[in-house]
Amino acid sequence: MTIAEEVPVADQLAAVRARMDAAARRANRDPDDVLLIAVTKGMPAARVDEAIAAGVGDIGENRIQEAADKQPEVRNGARWHLIGHLQTNKAGRAAALFDFVHSVDSRRVADALSAHRPAGRDPIGVLVEVELTGRPARSGVAESDVEALVEQLVNVPSIHVMGLMTIAPLSQHAEDARATFTRLRRVRDHMEHITGWALPELSMGMSNDFEIAIEEGATMVRIGRAIFGERVA
Repeated sequence: MTIAEEVPVADQLAAVRARMDAAARRANRDPDDVLLIAVTKGMPAARVDEAIAAGVGDIGENRIQEAADKQPEVRNGARWHLIGHLQTNKAGRAAALFDFVHSVDSRRVADALSAHRPAGRDPIGVLVEVELTGRPARSGVAESDVEALVEQLVNVPSIHVMGLMTIAPLSQHAEDARATFTRLRRVRDHMEHITGWALPELSMGMSNDFEIAIEEGATMVRIGRAIFGERVA
């Protein structure tokens, strides 16, 4: 995969942060309460280092193998987030490579992360992926099953359940994502109310809809194209 246009990361990053700040203020939120995760799928290590040098502290990857190949070549330190679907048989590698996993959708995946988390490392932060579109083949747990799954995970050793994640339906209109983001926030709020569990993180919003996500309560946004430009095969 190659990059269609080598956009200056620092300039693009500044523009994205300005849009994030404006969205937070529209919602009467503190912009510092929203974490930017720079998604580096298809980007070489040099571009990752460029982003980190420009102030990014959190890197997102969709694929375990790409992260495994890239991490040794990245010179600067950052926290690594797995944002792509995680299969149980690959959770062992993920447990060693990542600080956070946004796509936990079963007890089996959580148990595998727990069993393979290297000794001496902090518990791996996990978010439960919730599928709210109703579309076939989408990963994630159904809304009706979220409470039962979180209840199973809160006491699993070596993991820390931090909140929920979702992906809105693809659309040319960012506003179309709002209902999905509102729904995830309400699911989280309801669960905190009835269980007393702290689930502070909402991972939702990507390059095409992150401003809507922030307005609806996102605490983590996953942005690639808006920072690095388009990719072509």
